[in-house]
Amino acid sequence: MQKYRKPYRIKRKKPFFRNRFFWLSISFLLFIGGIFYLICFVSFFQIKEIKILGNQKISAANLENIVKENITKNFLFFNSKSIFLLDKNKIKSELSKTFPQIEKEDLKRELPNTLILEIEEKKEIGCFCRNEICFFIDKKGVIFEKVSQTCPLSLIIKDSKEEEISFGQKIVEENILLKIQEIQQKLKESLQITTSEFNISEEKLIVKTLDGWEIYFNPEKDINLQLNKLEPLLESEIPPEKRGNLEYIDLRFSKIFWKFR
Repeated sequence: MQKYRKPYRIKRKKPFFRNRFFWLSISFLLFIGGIFYLICFVSFFQIKEIKILGNQKISAANLENIVKENITKNFLFFNSKSIFLLDKNKIKSELSKTFPQIEKEDLKRELPNTLILEIEEKKEIGCFCRNEICFFIDKKGVIFEKVSQTCPLSLIIKDSKEEEISFGQKIVEENILLKIQEIQQKLKESLQITTSEFNISEEKLIVKTLDGWEIYFNPEKDINLQLNKLEPLLESEIPPEKRGNLEYIDLRFSKIFWKFR
């Protein structure tokens, strides 16, 4: 008995342009392209204004120029200053390198097309001098600005090294700087001794007084313990009337040494 077979039919494929998935893909790509164009190239979101806040010594124009130099993005043959594509970290890095006077900076977007740069400038706590050239120094021991004439502050730190120094360099370790400030404060408040400068060397910390004599400290040891030796010595052995000929007092050792000229 012969079996009946259904005839084989070839199913026609639909043209790709009639495929629903094809048009969904095209719609998605057009949507993404539209968003990309809106973000990157629409004039409404191109940065047009830069506001500078908080600056006192640093020129607003110079700050603005650094920002302007770092807001343009390149896409093949096109440039964009879109507020959405802003690389804040890059701008902050360039500002820090160019202006060591900046303590911190904050860059904010103000839609649709304004940038706000708010900075806080470093506060000088004293001056650091080497080879007759002086710089302002901040609380972290970093030099950030050259002193045009003589140091206008009471804290002056020096050393005898020959190496050149540059802006933004940490020239004094923070722990040493804190000890120097502690010495200056306690000498003035407790003993009415005014310091003229501090000289850092590998062996000792030399404090020069306004009266012309010096005090030697060991910065690696407890500063308070060394200072506590000084007051009874001055009261019993070296009263004010004898200090005119005093050359130095050395507090670095268990025994105190002093010398007259």
